[in-house]
Amino acid sequence: MKFLIDNALSPSVALALRSEGHDVLHVRDINLQRASDEVIIQRAGEEDRILVSADTDFGSLLTLRGLAKPSFILLRQSNKHPLYQARTILIHLPALQESLLKGCVAVFEDTRIRIRYLPIGSSPEINQRL
Repeated sequence: MKFLIDNALSPSVALALRSEGHDVLHVRDINLQRASDEVIIQRAGEEDRILVSADTDFGSLLTLRGLAKPSFILLRQSNKHPLYQARTILIHLPALQESLLKGCVAVFEDTRIRIRYLPIGSSPEINQRL
């Protein structure tokens, strides 16, 4: 899968996902570390990448704009260690792959993953226990 990791997360998250064979860029890799959230969303959408961040603003922007892509993974877990974050994504990726390819916001919390399909409001929320 293709990912764009936001500056709110360590480049180590990108390295860990890349080491498992995924096409992953960190915003620093493409000199977007100071870019606006709008520019980052646009880049992810243009390249059909899943945006990964701990910044809730991306979900708000996707909602306000009524966008169906890019998919967005929001990490809201208490364990902020980059390898833990990457491992959590990798463990749950097989179950989430179809939803992410369609267009969704997946919120990773400590005990569950909430999924909302894009555009927001088009379908009910789905909860999965971790």
